Amino acid sequence: MALWIPLGVVLFLFVLVIAMYNGLVAIKNHCDEAWSNIDTELKRRYDMIPNLVSTVKGYAKHERELLEDVVKLREKAAGNHGAVSSQAADETLLSKALGSLMVRLEAYPDLKASGNFLELQKELANTENRIQAALRFYNGNVRDNNNKIEQFPSNIVAGMFNFGPREFFELDIPEARNTPQVEF
Repeated sequence: MALWIPLGVVLFLFVLVIAMYNGLVAIKNHCDEAWSNIDTELKRRYDMIPNLVSTVKGYAKHERELLEDVVKLREKAAGNHGAVSSQAADETLLSKALGSLMVRLEAYPDLKASGNFLELQKELANTENRIQAALRFYNGNVRDNNNKIEQFPSNIVAGMFNFGPREFFELDIPEARNTPQVEF
């Protein structure tokens, strides 16, 4: 009988470690899946930018410099597969350039009447919304991952099997943080 108690404790601890390990693996896989969703939406945006640029070129010839900047930033962002913070920095620059381009294009009535441009503008806005949703999903999974690897006792299992914290994906667009002022 004295042998069964220690054996039961060891078996309980073994099952507990397995359960914590499996939980950490599940969260890691959720983060990877969420990152894949972000990547898919970013690629969708990258694919739309050349169409937008070619549509705009015919109408807004003197916006050439801005169009070239958007293309360069697209190439840089699409080619960046480094750290999350590095990718977020490139995406921030691209988002700002796209926003600036869209604001400037509001001054072209012929362009705003173009069916191709309106469709691209709508698709780009839809894609931006999907990117934001994917970022929220990813960051939620990163939060869960980071909580799990810092909380006791799962932090012990995380340390034993080299589970580490992940970086949040944050676009640094100060204008997005400002509360809009509504005047009547």
